[in-house]
Amino acid sequence: MNKNELLPHLFRTEYRKITSVLYRHFGFEHPEIAEDIASDTFLTAAETWGLKGLPDNPVAWLYTVARNRAKDYLRRNKLFEQKISPALQTSEINWEEMEIDLSDEHIRDSQLQLMFAICQPILPPEAQIGLALRILCGFGIDEIADAFLSNKETINKRLFRAKEKLRDQQVKIAFPPPPEVNTRIRAVLTTLYLLFNEGYYSTSKDTTLRKDLCLEAMRLTYLLIENENTNLPDANALMALMCFHASRFDARTDDNGEMIRYDEQDTSLWNDELITRGNYYLNTASKGTDVNKYHLEAAIAYWHTVKADTVKKWESILQLYNRLLQINYSPIAALNRTYALYKARGKQEAIIEAEKLQLNDNHLYHVLLGHLYTGTDTPTATRHLQTALKLAKTTTEKSRIRKDLEKLTQF
Repeated sequence: MNKNELLPHLFRTEYRKITSVLYRHFGFEHPEIAEDIASDTFLTAAETWGLKGLPDNPVAWLYTVARNRAKDYLRRNKLFEQKISPALQTSEINWEEMEIDLSDEHIRDSQLQLMFAICQPILPPEAQIGLALRILCGFGIDEIADAFLSNKETINKRLFRAKEKLRDQQVKIAFPPPPEVNTRIRAVLTTLYLLFNEGYYSTSKDTTLRKDLCLEAMRLTYLLIENENTNLPDANALMALMCFHASRFDARTDDNGEMIRYDEQDTSLWNDELITRGNYYLNTASKGTDVNKYHLEAAIAYWHTVKADTVKKWESILQLYNRLLQINYSPIAALNRTYALYKARGKQEAIIEAEKLQLNDNHLYHVLLGHLYTGTDTPTATRHLQTALKLAKTTTEKSRIRKDLEKLTQF
């Protein structure tokens, strides 16, 4: 990885770790402190590395600068001198000598505590998730807007109100007591689910797959599984889902970063180790009594790792989608069910069901219909693919659709 690629990569992997530790120190009372110090650390890196070249250990360099910036702030900031320090005069803590701990263990504890501190019942679910994506995961406003199918102005207002609420309620960054874990883990899992999805099918960048986001989501989910209080069936089901999807990373894109559709993937590139891990977590998840969307989506993802293209496979996937839509309907899940219906029972039945969905603003809807009409109704297939081309957001998506249109000349 060259210098131009390294810093953006480190921003994705380290910014959120640094921010989590700093939030744990400064709390929600002054959230801008943690974010400003973390941002200034990476700005300094961009300036210094551009002039002097890369340090021997870039991550350690970032941690050292962040630690020094935080300690400098504690020493000189007027807010600290006038408000925080007097309140701590009776405390035995020496803030001047306080160490900003950026060890792996402390980062893990800080991120786990921050996940649950943000996912407070005093905030609406969409505010919990948006704030966690912003602070804990380092998402940009555009990415959060994409995840919520919203706009930047709405997201900015939502995050501002959420921070104000946490500040006014004096929410502490600490792990919740056991009785509260089950009520707050749902928003935590949804946040990690959205993070993985943004990486697995990116909408805000000209790339089909962003492995760094997927791997970060898996790492954070693993934090939950490592902790005995959060090692719950739902967390294991989500981890299984991620492992199954991640097992097909190498087969999902070509050398140009363009998406390879499922039925065209080289199955020899699927990662057997991740499939095995996915099976382990899915079996662990089955020890509970409840079945939710993560269990069903993980089971669907498992069947997608079965290499044999049989009616039994697709009928199993179809039935799982039927259950999923009953407990957690979503247009995309309904669209995916239609593909399984086609594979299990043929194009005609799938076309009837697909056209009922009327997802006219979704390019994947038109891609699917273009595929279903290919070979039987070329004009209709062409019309849907042309519409998909207009709606597609990324360069890679548009390139793939153009190739589909070129293939239609064969019919």
